[in-house]
Amino acid sequence: MKGLRTLVVCLVITCAAMVSPASAVTPTAAVTPTWSALPVPPAAATPLTVADLAARGPAEAWATGYEHAADGLRPMLYRWDGTAWSRDTGFPGAGEPGWLRKVQFVGEEVWIFQNRMGAGDILRRSATGWDALPLPQTLWTYQDFAAVPGAAWVVGEDDTGLKVLHHDGSGWSAQSVPDGVRYVMGINARTATDAWAWADTDTGSTVLRWDGTAWRDAHVPLPANANVHTILLEPAGRITIGGSQYTDGAPRTYLMTFNGHAWRTTSPPLGDTYTESMARGADGALWLAMRSDRAFQSKYARVSGTRTTFSYGPERTNAIDVHPRALARAGSSLLSFGTVEIYGSKPNLMSERLGG
Repeated sequence: MKGLRTLVVCLVITCAAMVSPASAVTPTAAVTPTWSALPVPPAAATPLTVADLAARGPAEAWATGYEHAADGLRPMLYRWDGTAWSRDTGFPGAGEPGWLRKVQFVGEEVWIFQNRMGAGDILRRSATGWDALPLPQTLWTYQDFAAVPGAAWVVGEDDTGLKVLHHDGSGWSAQSVPDGVRYVMGINARTATDAWAWADTDTGSTVLRWDGTAWRDAHVPLPANANVHTILLEPAGRITIGGSQYTDGAPRTYLMTFNGHAWRTTSPPLGDTYTESMARGADGALWLAMRSDRAFQSKYARVSGTRTTFSYGPERTNAIDVHPRALARAGSSLLSFGTVEIYGSKPNLMSERLGG
């Protein structure tokens, strides 16, 4: 009996040691990032339009657009410092009629395309403050803008037709495009000798590429009856094209990815989502802002390979339309910027963050 008691005591001591806090391992449940609301100071006038959002990292992002004031459009610029959004009114032309569009990071500087009382220029912010790089001529339409170290492009039209204006770091020149191109819709660039544009031609949509010498047809196998909304140039040679394909008279979103060797086309369940606001997240997936089926919440799509999942932003009391207009990766998180309309008021600015 004494031996049995000794055996039981030893077993109890052994079990206690095995489950002691020092040796026990408590499994931790994986935390799924969620969208949270970020306060944005209200715009001075409404309605308003959000144009672009770009982030250098978790502590710097810029959002552009314009307000519809009583006397016309007014430029709108907001800065994220990692903690809060604030309005910037210190740039040339801030108090004049006009608008702001695409934001680009060029080295340590921020470059923003501006229409200032009808004339185009490029705002540049360095450590010493803002200045403006004027265009060599005024265009009827300013369609898009791209900038990288050593080069910048502005595409649009004047009374003679299509214009592709190129800045090489010292001055401006006009570039020609292949025959048959009627209108350049947008442009993006990875380096001074690697730029991509999407255009309308006599035979439909096409993609052009600048190789440092000339603009040429990139021979991208776009789907039939398709247009292009944007081209996302990514590291290691990956390229993602987003657009709409018309099938049986209705638009359907498609995505094309180039892995450095071949193009792959997919049609995720995104309806007719406009893909201009897509961004590649830190998780490697492609994220897009969508028109939400819930009036009081924003909606986002995550596309990873053949799988598409959806998430919603925080619920907003009395909201009747929550509409993110632009997305950007900010370090390990995602930022969105757009508008929210609360019942009984006009749309104002909103921002949301995933993770961070």
